[in-house]
Amino acid sequence: MKFITHLLLLLFLPITLSAQGFPESQTDGKYYTVNGAKLWTVSFGKGDPLFFIAGGPGGSHYGLRSFDSLSTTNTLVYYDALGRGKSDTAARVQEYTLERDIEDLEGLRKAMGFSQINVLGHSYGGVVAQGYAIKYPEHVKHLILANTFHSFLMWQANDDNSNHEIMTNYPEVWDTLMKVREAGAVSSDPIHQEIYGRVPYGFLYAYNPANFRGRKRKPYPNSFNSAVYYQMVGKDGDFIVGSDIGTFDYRQQLKSLKMPILIVAGRYDRVAVPWMMVKYKTYCPQAQFEMFEYSGHNPQVEEPEKEFRIIRAFLGR
Repeated sequence: MKFITHLLLLLFLPITLSAQGFPESQTDGKYYTVNGAKLWTVSFGKGDPLFFIAGGPGGSHYGLRSFDSLSTTNTLVYYDALGRGKSDTAARVQEYTLERDIEDLEGLRKAMGFSQINVLGHSYGGVVAQGYAIKYPEHVKHLILANTFHSFLMWQANDDNSNHEIMTNYPEVWDTLMKVREAGAVSSDPIHQEIYGRVPYGFLYAYNPANFRGRKRKPYPNSFNSAVYYQMVGKDGDFIVGSDIGTFDYRQQLKSLKMPILIVAGRYDRVAVPWMMVKYKTYCPQAQFEMFEYSGHNPQVEEPEKEFRIIRAFLGR
């Protein structure tokens, strides 16, 4: 997924956190040392713990704070993974891996003293969540997979669909991009990223772009780390996925999961594309599948009342 557009999500979510009395992401948290690194966490609410895994890869927890109202029924645990947000940065970029993210979630669970946790992974976070549930099923009470990917093939479909949409609807951007690519630029080059950033966030990620034109939120440190992103998707990962994202595949393992599973999809999601999302019904037939008809990649922003009602009922099972 085009990483610059993730930055815009962090700036234009419509919820004003401080007005509702929720903790501040920058100041009202705590560090836990996990696998030799300090991970920043923000936790509040009451009830069973619900851990949130941010997208990207490279995104901080800050972009998920639209889920805050779930704190009336669950203890919410937001955290910044290694190299993201206020957490430690790796000494070597090669340390950013899908496996490390999975193991850090397990380490954080232990450090916080929970025997079982509920897990919600959004976008790339759902890739981590699936890997964690497959490896540590005994520690997962409920699993929520929101607008995510079951395999490298689905992530490649994200690339292909996004690029097709840009080529068709933003031909002037596409033509400029093709010129720099013909000159040798790849996705991780700054000029390539800048050109992709000319496409509005709402075009690929929203049912209604106006839903993302709210009040700007306070800056958050290292809200998106592009070094993490391109290490894990590959240097030209906006066209051809590589590295960890180019090899993961959970399709054959999902049927074996025994915990309750909720899968969230958006009809207008142009990255976690619906034609691939519905395949979860085959790969994970035991799951509860919910398609949000008036949402793109973020139903928690576009249809929050419906999504939160479904999540609360699901977690109450």
